[in-house]
Amino acid sequence: MSLTVGLKGRAETVVVYENTAAAVGSGLVPVFATPYMLALMENAAVNALTPHLAEGEGSVGTHLDVSHDAATPIGMKVWAECELIEVNGRALTFTVTAYDEAGVIGKGTHKRAVINVEKFLAKVGQKKAHETDVH
Repeated sequence: MSLTVGLKGRAETVVVYENTAAAVGSGLVPVFATPYMLALMENAAVNALTPHLAEGEGSVGTHLDVSHDAATPIGMKVWAECELIEVNGRALTFTVTAYDEAGVIGKGTHKRAVINVEKFLAKVGQKKAHETDVH
C-alpha cells in the first residue's frame, strides 16, 4: 500500500430514470437521487485507491458527511471528484465534490478503511453464521 495525501479520483455517469429519487424511493421527483450521488462519491475514492493497493487489499466506506445542494435533471452528466487529505494507518479521509454540467451539486468528506479482502470476507461470513441466533 502506497497511499499519499493528494491522491485524486473521479467517477461519472449520466442521470437516467433508474438513478432518480423517484425511482429509488428517496423522493418523489425525477432528479438525480442523493443515494446515487453518495455512491458516485464513493466510486471516485475507490477509483483513486485501487491502483495503489497491494494484492489482496481493498477498501470499504466507513463514513460520509456530505450535502446535496442542487438537483440534476434526467439527461445531464454528473461526476464526482475526490482528494485524499489524510492517511492514518489504514484509515483514509477524502474531500468529495459532485458536479453536473451547471456546477457543484454536493460536497463533503468521505472516510474509507483499507482492508485485507480475505480476512474481511471471513469475518462477514462468521456474522452470517450467527444470523439464526438473532431471530
